[in-house]
Amino acid sequence: MLQYAAIILFMIGLYGLLTQRHIIKIIIALNILEIGLNIFIITVGYYEGGIAPIFTSVNATNNLAFVDPLPQALVLTAIVIGVGTTALGLALARKIYAEYGTLNLDEMGEN
Repeated sequence: MLQYAAIILFMIGLYGLLTQRHIIKIIIALNILEIGLNIFIITVGYYEGGIAPIFTSVNATNNLAFVDPLPQALVLTAIVIGVGTTALGLALARKIYAEYGTLNLDEMGEN
């Protein structure tokens, strides 16, 4: 069920990315797309009843059901890269606004 919510978020972000002409709205759409993709990746690695893959004296057997840690590591990396990408996009938007006086892509060509 959570996969469907992730796909819907991904599609909303993709729609905003393709239809918006305002730079801030494009950056927000890119973030929504990223959140949907991250949720989808996390749901792929989720295992019902699984535990964290940490061997302790209590969990010393191999017969336990562990959650796959690789999607979590990938999503954590993607979140960090997403924050950096958003910061870069906002910095570029600020420079574009200082240069053209607008954040609308259609109005920039007229100047």
